[in-house]
Amino acid sequence: MKALVYHGPGKRALEERPEPVLTAPTDAIVKVALTTICGTDLHIMKGDVPTVAEGRILGHEGVGVIAQIGASVSSFKVGDHVLISCITSCGKCLNCKKGMYSHCENGGGWILGNTIDGTQAEYVRIPFADNSLLHVPAGADEEALVMLSDILPTAFECGVLNGTVKPGDTVAIVGAGPIGLAALLTAQLYAPAEIIMIDLDDNRLAVATSFGATKAVNSRDGQAVAKVLQVTDGRGVDVAIEAVGIPATFEVCQDILAAGGHLANIGVHAESVALKLERLWCRNVTITTRLVDTVTTPMLLKAVLSGKLKPEQLITHRFTLDEVMKAYDTFGDAAKEKALKVIIRAG
Repeated sequence: MKALVYHGPGKRALEERPEPVLTAPTDAIVKVALTTICGTDLHIMKGDVPTVAEGRILGHEGVGVIAQIGASVSSFKVGDHVLISCITSCGKCLNCKKGMYSHCENGGGWILGNTIDGTQAEYVRIPFADNSLLHVPAGADEEALVMLSDILPTAFECGVLNGTVKPGDTVAIVGAGPIGLAALLTAQLYAPAEIIMIDLDDNRLAVATSFGATKAVNSRDGQAVAKVLQVTDGRGVDVAIEAVGIPATFEVCQDILAAGGHLANIGVHAESVALKLERLWCRNVTITTRLVDTVTTPMLLKAVLSGKLKPEQLITHRFTLDEVMKAYDTFGDAAKEKALKVIIRAG
């Protein structure tokens, strides 16, 4: 089968690989129909994720059709259309019972495209299939559902829920890339009064405005904090969502928080950030971190099927698996290419 293979920082190749086989009775083999590239995949390509070994097939998102099932799989059958969760979970360990699937104690968590081969291939093995796949309803827009593998639940759980967005809140989202825009879409489920998007890219800010942002702040001049304080009458924001993963954006989030505010980190950080505790200690602020658990995916699926959420808006480019190298180049140069999410058709 064809697969996108990681060969160390900055090195990737489309290669022929053996098709995966069942290794446990709880496994399923999925023939991948659609997949995508995540910002985390770009972090891997930079060498920021040392758990990813050379020779790994990348990817942790997608939809497809079940080709084989293990003897213990009871919720799915061959031929079922399924959504692949970016998080694999046994459903039985202590952490899974807490709903903390990302820290599954039986070999699950974020393993696809990380510690086991992933979805940017024609076939993928899914451990703990009963807990790590969801049925795709007949007639559903499967391109839109690819956004439910990771980006929507990540933005919602790590940003909106951790940030405790409430009706009437003023929310700032630092980073108008795909994950920041997904936070924008899902934050509107809670009717905040203001959503301020902050980014360097005017095109992405224009997209954010079309998606429902009430204000857009270009941070290229280094005046993002001053601009946000100006539009909030000096008070700051109730919720600051960090959606980039670099020290500068985490600093902006700290500097725009109102007293009693919540800073919810989504970004993947490859280096230390400065914590301004000398100023924040007395301001009743809450800082949260999280790896997505995908516990909200069934609810988000209902919201997509009902039309309340329209994640297909995030898709800007489409490729075949044969064009995956070009897809990476396009996604990696998102500002020039005006790329948000790319869809890769694998089958």
